Amino acid sequence: MTELQGEYVPSTADWVREQVAAFEASNGAEANVLERDGKPIILITNRGAKTGAIRKTPLMRVERDGKYLAVASMGGSDKNPAWVANFRTYPDMVLQDGGTKKAYVARELSGAEREEWWDYAVKTWPTYGEYQPNTSRIFPLFLLEPAD
Repeated sequence: MTELQGEYVPSTADWVREQVAAFEASNGAEANVLERDGKPIILITNRGAKTGAIRKTPLMRVERDGKYLAVASMGGSDKNPAWVANFRTYPDMVLQDGGTKKAYVARELSGAEREEWWDYAVKTWPTYGEYQPNTSRIFPLFLLEPAD
């Protein structure tokens, strides 16, 4: 599976729609970094929890040994990003890193495994550590593992 079938419903956020469109139009060669700091991103294609429609979400690239970590920081907001419900309801997804697309499955982390991956996330992108004190919620972490 390198494509999900169904109706694509773009994000309501202009910047997300624009980044997704540019990323896909260039097969990941453009719009593959976060604009404000140049850090690399990946693109997730999955289903929306409420509608089952296709959703596309750029996320920070936190990768180790072919596995990726999705950190639901939302800039330290008190609410989870919408994609958290999507991952919990529909864990099967397509992950694109640059020009490479593969099927992945999301699994929410807890306990020692979560702590290990959180430490790695903060080392990879220190801003996560700055966001966490801004809210009382603990950021959900999802490990994205190859479906094969």
